[in-house]
Amino acid sequence: MISLRSAAACRRLDKPQSDDVYHPMMRYPAEHKEETRDRIVETASRRFRGGGAEVGIADLMKALKLTHGGFYRHFRSKDHLFAEALAKAFEEGETRMAAAVQRAAPGREVQTLIETYLSEEHCAHPDFGCPIAALAPEVARQSRAVRAAMERCLLQRVDRLATFMRGKTAEERRGKALALLSSMAGAMTLARAVSDKKLRRTILESARQTCIETFASG
Repeated sequence: MISLRSAAACRRLDKPQSDDVYHPMMRYPAEHKEETRDRIVETASRRFRGGGAEVGIADLMKALKLTHGGFYRHFRSKDHLFAEALAKAFEEGETRMAAAVQRAAPGREVQTLIETYLSEEHCAHPDFGCPIAALAPEVARQSRAVRAAMERCLLQRVDRLATFMRGKTAEERRGKALALLSSMAGAMTLARAVSDKKLRRTILESARQTCIETFASG
């Protein structure tokens, strides 16, 4: 197969000379298109978590030095992007969860996960944090496709968390995982909603203590 890679296609993706400079005769390697798509998803994932669902496509593409029209060569609609951005956010969360488990002492995995999630650092950086705490209230008002994407990712997260929970049956462990995740996300959402730093810290500390006593002790 003849390679269609060109010097222009090999330039840095953060330059304006990306797939937004389009000519009918231009063809870019498949990996170029995939890399550009990945950049859009990653940036959108962080912007949605940090700024909400109202983040505009035009502003997003401008920040990436891509044209608004170029968006539709990668996604059918904003809902399509939103769903993929959610999946990306959950994927990042899985990486953080794995790192927390790896550094935890044997038998203290759940406590370490709780402490990591309900930390002031996580609270201060929603754009890099859990999409449940950052976006669940907004997802509830989105299309069925977006809500379905959240549901799929949420259930995968619950199943993953359930492997660390105590319980006699898989159903019991899964129920506890869902309750823990709901408790932590709710506490994080509330902590971010208040302006008083002392109250925010109290919310996080109280939630950490309660979650550890309820789900990680005994």
